[in-house]
Amino acid sequence: MSSTGHGPLSPTARSTVRRYHERAATGRQALYDVLDAGLVCHLGFVADGGPVVLPSVYGREGDTLYLHASAGARSARVLAAGAPICVTVTHLDAIVYARSVYHNSVNYRSAIVHGTGRLLREEEEKRHGMWVVAEHLAPGAWDYGHGPDRKVLARVAVMTLDLAEASVKIRDAPPNDHGDQVDLDKWAGLLPVRTSFGVPQPEARVPDGLPVPEHIRSRRM
Repeated sequence: MSSTGHGPLSPTARSTVRRYHERAATGRQALYDVLDAGLVCHLGFVADGGPVVLPSVYGREGDTLYLHASAGARSARVLAAGAPICVTVTHLDAIVYARSVYHNSVNYRSAIVHGTGRLLREEEEKRHGMWVVAEHLAPGAWDYGHGPDRKVLARVAVMTLDLAEASVKIRDAPPNDHGDQVDLDKWAGLLPVRTSFGVPQPEARVPDGLPVPEHIRSRRM
């Protein structure tokens, strides 16, 4: 999750926000914030002549996004071939209730990253990539448990995507009701949406009385 640059995003033909362009966030830190706050991304690519979108865990280090999958996965084959990919992360922050159904909406934060992924080949590169993903998804788990051995690394594909070509779009506003036909006797406003962690549930073979590790017990969104 380390930061790198704090300058503006560099728009391209693919990454320029056109619809509701006023919602575009142009700072690179905004991209980091959206990515770092998420746990699941969606990876899009074309395989066998058709579009495919897959959910995936991920991690960020500087201006590099790391993803991993099975070594035999379609996503690994696509990246090995040098095909273009797209990664998205979206946070739903509120349902926007307007007086007019037409103006119902959502408050959100979203990031879209375009590029050509790279499949890591070297064992230490793959190990480091898995560490980045693990520390993003489950901070502290790498040091608490044990890392992947060579057999595991051989079964896993670790991929990277540069964050050079990306866009961020944010809506954080009340309902957009306006005009002479607005019925002020009707309620309008926001219903916040929150994601939170619940109570840790031990696996069946965990010995009675073994405490929940601190890195899990103290985790907050």
